[in-house]
Amino acid sequence: MTQTVLVINSGSSSIKYQLINPETGDAIAKGIVERIGEELGEITHTYAGDVTSEERAIPDHEVGMREVLRLFDEKGPALSTAGIVAVGHRVVQGGKYFAGPALITDEVRNLIEQLCPMAPLHNPAHLKGIDVARDLMSDIPHVAVFDTAFFQQLPAKTSTYALNAQVAETYAVRRYGAHGTSHQFISGEVAKFLGRDDLKQIVMHLGNGASVSAVKNGQPIDTSMGLTPLEGLVMGTRTGDIDPAVVFHLARQGGMSIDEIDHLFNKESGMKGLTGETDMRSVWKLIHNDEDHETQAKARVAMDIYINRLLKYVGSYTAELGGLDVITFTAGIGENDWNVRRELAEALAPFGVKIDLEKNDGRIGEPRIISTPDSSVLLLVYPTNEELAIAQQALTLL
Repeated sequence: MTQTVLVINSGSSSIKYQLINPETGDAIAKGIVERIGEELGEITHTYAGDVTSEERAIPDHEVGMREVLRLFDEKGPALSTAGIVAVGHRVVQGGKYFAGPALITDEVRNLIEQLCPMAPLHNPAHLKGIDVARDLMSDIPHVAVFDTAFFQQLPAKTSTYALNAQVAETYAVRRYGAHGTSHQFISGEVAKFLGRDDLKQIVMHLGNGASVSAVKNGQPIDTSMGLTPLEGLVMGTRTGDIDPAVVFHLARQGGMSIDEIDHLFNKESGMKGLTGETDMRSVWKLIHNDEDHETQAKARVAMDIYINRLLKYVGSYTAELGGLDVITFTAGIGENDWNVRRELAEALAPFGVKIDLEKNDGRIGEPRIISTPDSSVLLLVYPTNEELAIAQQALTLL
């Protein structure tokens, strides 16, 4: 009988789900429950090419999960005969406790709750999905897969801040990273794709949230996100790397509270703060708008900042890796924004990096080499699949 895993990604006002065959990688069915807690919610369920969309009140996650189970019963496939062996849950922050997937017991659930202060926008939402799903599907094992787990392997020299050691120990301050499930999946798939286990890789997970990792011989040695997902690259709404003293300056000179600065750095900065847009497609439209030169110039500077931050990490990680074999682009921007890929490659041209413009053109939905044969570094686009990675990890644990 085919074994399947139901993967759940519970957000603060949504539940995303996929029923996956971990061996083939096929998503048998998928869907999303949106606008939970609002006056009118929306549910979309896809199975066998048929898409069902409904609008109704979804006051909380329990109702949302019950609606998911109802749609499986009514629209298929019936979960009772789908061969489900586990329910896999995405959890952003696993702290120092989890270096891999974990069977969700009451103890594990409580540890996830203890870590909420380090991921206040994510872990509480994950817990809602976990609690409801465990209650409604109590006869199936539930597994947590953590975004931070892969980077538990980071060496001390890249996981440790130069903060007072006692303070860091007391408050569990270290670099945990994020998007680890994607970085682990991509680096492993690239090794298989190229038939090499000895690769020096840079993986660029570029989306609204973005991170980059350095992976040597399958082991992570550095990553751009830190204690939280704020550190690192320029993102849709996040600053990325910034002088910590900016916090003191805004508090003292601007009279801003910690919560206001937190909101500013995480929600009102990045490309949104620089251009007013979070979608890179909209930013490129501003760059190509010849009718508004002031807006065009601001958007161009914003993109230069974005590319320059990528360039700095490539240079730093190449040195840390002791050389570089491949740069892989993945996630929404990495897979679909050919201009970002091209501009970064052009910035790396003095080091012998050469991009094939024809192969790079357009959105790329399958693994593809986009560098020329004589490029000093292989450039690769490889679509990420975090849901499949969660399903595979859950199955491996069981």
